Amino acid sequence: MNGLAFRRALSGVCFIISCLAMLARAEVPADFPRYVVPGHEAEMESLRQLFWLHYQSTGPQIVLWDEWLPNATLWPARGSGAALQDMRCRWSQALAGRVMDAEGYVATQQHDGSAHALGWPFPLWTQAGGIGWHFRPLGVPGYEAPPATPDGWKLDGATGKNVNDRGWQVEIARDAATLQPPPFAIEARIAPWLRLNWWANNLGKAKCFIEWTTEGEPEFSRERRVYFEPVDTAAPAREARTMVHMHASPDWKGTITKLRLGFESAAGGQVVVKSFHTACDTRHNVNNLNFIRGCRDYFLWTKDVGFLRGQMPRIRAAMRFVEREFQTREKKCIYTTWPGHEGRSGVRRIDGKKQIVRGEGVGSNYWDLLPFGGEDALATIYYYDTLLKLAQLEESVAAHSEWGVSREGAFQPANLADFAKEVKHHFGERFWNPATGRFGTVDLDGQLHDYGFTFLNCEAVAFDLATPEQAKSIYAWLSGKRTVEGDTSTGADIYQWRFAPRSTTRRNLDYYFWGWSDPESVPWGYQVQDGGAVLGWTHYDLMMRLKTAGPDDVAQRLLTIASWFQDTQSEGGYRAYYAKDPARGSLQGGNVPGGLGLDREFIESVLATQTMLYGFLGFRPTVDGFEVKPQLPRDWVELTITRIHLHDSVLDLTATSDGGLKIQGEGNPGTRLVIRAPKSTRVLSAEGVNVKLVRDSDK
Repeated sequence: MNGLAFRRALSGVCFIISCLAMLARAEVPADFPRYVVPGHEAEMESLRQLFWLHYQSTGPQIVLWDEWLPNATLWPARGSGAALQDMRCRWSQALAGRVMDAEGYVATQQHDGSAHALGWPFPLWTQAGGIGWHFRPLGVPGYEAPPATPDGWKLDGATGKNVNDRGWQVEIARDAATLQPPPFAIEARIAPWLRLNWWANNLGKAKCFIEWTTEGEPEFSRERRVYFEPVDTAAPAREARTMVHMHASPDWKGTITKLRLGFESAAGGQVVVKSFHTACDTRHNVNNLNFIRGCRDYFLWTKDVGFLRGQMPRIRAAMRFVEREFQTREKKCIYTTWPGHEGRSGVRRIDGKKQIVRGEGVGSNYWDLLPFGGEDALATIYYYDTLLKLAQLEESVAAHSEWGVSREGAFQPANLADFAKEVKHHFGERFWNPATGRFGTVDLDGQLHDYGFTFLNCEAVAFDLATPEQAKSIYAWLSGKRTVEGDTSTGADIYQWRFAPRSTTRRNLDYYFWGWSDPESVPWGYQVQDGGAVLGWTHYDLMMRLKTAGPDDVAQRLLTIASWFQDTQSEGGYRAYYAKDPARGSLQGGNVPGGLGLDREFIESVLATQTMLYGFLGFRPTVDGFEVKPQLPRDWVELTITRIHLHDSVLDLTATSDGGLKIQGEGNPGTRLVIRAPKSTRVLSAEGVNVKLVRDSDK
């Protein structure tokens, strides 16, 4: 940026010329939705191109993004006929295909790593100081562990063969056989799980187990044994990934010195061991919540009853896991006690000296360097929203028996909604920092951590957990109307990167997972999670502003974002723009750390313009139609958004500044859409669609 003001006036003629040049390069398809505001054509075209740039390469990803991407990618009506259904088919398959374990936990499925098979791919066991043997590589650059051979392993009742392209081949000769790796010494606490990647054949009803010794108990014993399920995977191309929960055993403690794999009633079996290693608990506590919300959003946009019929039992199982695992009904928050997820930092300063505590500070969500966990404020926001959305979904299911959705194990909508109020009250008291006038997060020791987490605070307001007074305090801080003592970034500098606020406003040298132990080596603002910024989260900043300051304030921020986007594209795109001047910031992406998250793995960038639909129009899909609560800036006569794909209709929707609605649609003429709107709303025209307007004051 190099001294450029964070807000810049747009030069109308030059901006229009630049936008036209960008349009020629970007080739936005004619059937992609348009934002139309008379007198603001240039800015709207820039925002449309920004939307298209990130929409064209996205769609269903892993479960972590299930809260954000459905609402950004399902509504644009692309093509016609079968092509119109393409994105819906992709989402239906992705959501229905989310892996859920027997307990109801929804797996992350990012990519492989030497961590928990159902969790985030790091921290690796090598980072934790664990132990492992990898006879074949993972195949994921940057995540490989040291290669191993069978040398030093002791086999009893089994014969080791060669290492082939799958792993180490072992034939089990007797009913009782063991495979014992070389001895070692590790702390039990940094190895809460053991992971076995393997193939097996002819194990039948074998009993498989792991035994261990400790410094205090140097001999193997049946008393220190954990069983795991056998597999029969002779044919599949992909190995079984068995996770054994060692931390669940009260005897898994102290210093572990030996391990052995045991097989009883397994004579004649064949085993291929690809890898065997300790693993950190890298599961995310937000997965189930995002899965539930993603399913609910998909259903409301598509009204795919068949999908709901199949997924409702899984949705309920996912919520029951959350309530059981995180003690939500007792604690009124997401209370995370998984090893390493207690919310404590793995980087501490004691008497002025840095102390690295391996195994502490494991990430629980998108912000994977930060030790959210314990009494997790961010996850609690998502839990609150999920309670309300599941209540609405259960209410709809109860009201539509013709859908054929099972009611077995159903939640009571009123109970969910009432408990959400308790969660909101608890959130506002437990996580509020009166000294800074904003929210932080709390570890299991009761310590509140507050580094000016803008994402946490904007989402708290956007999801309606903040009281009006708290929301005003947060807006005043972010808008520069007040300064928080001790913050590194204040006033206009919070928006130094132009497209979004900094992720944090206070320099963080002490609150990380232990593997990110040298934050001092990275200048302030050149790490995404320490003063940097992420494009996608500007959406929650804008929604926070809409609630606290109104549409004119949001329009000014959008003007800044449109100007920034025009600047980047006129110089060849994000990568070219930021490469020209280090003062502009550094991009993260492709396993290269940096301060700004815009492209590559930052797929949530597609959220950046969603305030047009969900904010200014106040659009929400419903089971029988949609809700609108328009909030237009003073100089917008009207706002039109085209090609909104809702149920079996494609709509162009216009809201006028005087409360009028214009609807133009195509689809099933026999379907009537119910429109819920403020009491002053009136339908000016409805072409090609059958609508019924229900105003707030209507009975």
